[in-house]
Amino acid sequence: MERDYAAILHPIIDPLVHNPEAILIRELPGSTKRDVTILIVSDDDDTARLIGKRGAVANALREVVGIATKADDTNQHIHLKFESFSDEDKEEDDGK
Repeated sequence: MERDYAAILHPIIDPLVHNPEAILIRELPGSTKRDVTILIVSDDDDTARLIGKRGAVANALREVVGIATKADDTNQHIHLKFESFSDEDKEEDDGK
């Protein structure tokens, strides 16, 4: 059963950030079939909010996604990777 991690994470992440429209969530292939990397890209300030102090928010997000994999017996190892949009990316998007 294929999980839609964006559908799981968006309702949790969106209230935590200032610009939820800029959140990009993609599933990347892992090194093994059981490994899944979820890339979460956002604005710089929002990335800091999603990681939290000492990684508290990031760890909670990992736990939520991990519970979803246990619920459907896929037993996948979930890795969350947080990145920020760079200023160059914003300029390209604005057509500058």
